[in-house]
Amino acid sequence: MSGRDLQAAIDAAAVDGDEPFGDEPLGGPAELALQAELAAAAGAAAAAVGGPPLPLGRRVELPGRGETFVRTVEGPAGAPTVVLLHGWIASGGLNWFQAFGALAEHATVIAPDLRGHGRGIRSRRRFRLADCADDVAALLEQLEVERAIAVGYSMGGPVAQLLWKRHRHLVDGLVLIATSDHFVPTVRARLTFTSLMATAASTSRLGALAGYLPRQVAESLVPDVGRERPGTLARWATEEMRRHDLRMIFEAGQAIGHYDARRWIGEVDVPTTVVVTTRDRAVPPSQQAGAAFRIPGSVVQQVADGHVVCASPRFGGVVVEAVRGVAARIASRTSARSAASPDAP
Repeated sequence: MSGRDLQAAIDAAAVDGDEPFGDEPLGGPAELALQAELAAAAGAAAAAVGGPPLPLGRRVELPGRGETFVRTVEGPAGAPTVVLLHGWIASGGLNWFQAFGALAEHATVIAPDLRGHGRGIRSRRRFRLADCADDVAALLEQLEVERAIAVGYSMGGPVAQLLWKRHRHLVDGLVLIATSDHFVPTVRARLTFTSLMATAASTSRLGALAGYLPRQVAESLVPDVGRERPGTLARWATEEMRRHDLRMIFEAGQAIGHYDARRWIGEVDVPTTVVVTTRDRAVPPSQQAGAAFRIPGSVVQQVADGHVVCASPRFGGVVVEAVRGVAARIASRTSARSAASPDAP
């Protein structure tokens, strides 16, 4: 797709009234409202699903880092491995529940809870996106995965990018969905946003009140179900949000506000697909497209939906298309290298 075609799609979305909320960054009020939409969509899906359509998960100890939680699905023999990296205030299950089944037909799937989220690693250290990337690298090595396609959604996009930057030997390709290589567009907005997140994380009274929001969002949509094993997707979504470490959640928001990979993103040298959500109100489509333009040889895949496309039943097909495209380009590159060096092992 040409830049002109992509810009035309973005302009059309804006004409339809789906333009971004000005300069509001990911993690601001719009993002919290969109997370509420995600929980609502999960609840609506319960009527059709009758329960969480999720692969079983297990706890994994990462030496020197802590205990994390991961869901895995074995794919066909010889299929690539895909590591799914979720967004802010989500979890591996909550972000990817619509994709597990479809994707497992084409790949082995690994979906961890990132630190501070769901049942991810708990730490007294300040939340850093780089630590998330290192956690994922440690998990892949613990699971004896030599190389994987990293698929990052929203906040998971920076984690995927940092996984490539810090552990290139583990990353065969990238899929970036509803995300960018930076989020807060101006210095003033960045200072305002990161200061707010820092205050929420460190001030006990404000932190307690503001940090309670994710649970309030969930409980406003689904009544309290106690501590029994959730029987529906809606109940399970509520429980997932209750598991978050609230201090780390707000520190994650601050980390998002600081993130800017534009200085080095042009060094990415693996096949990459950027899935642009053209009706996104949290990460503007133009910002997503900008990341695609800065990554050499990246492929742009459009989806006419917003930031909570992950709750849509068609999301699985979107992820499969992106992953298969990257896998095909990896295979083509490998074949070309083998043909150029026939004596190579």
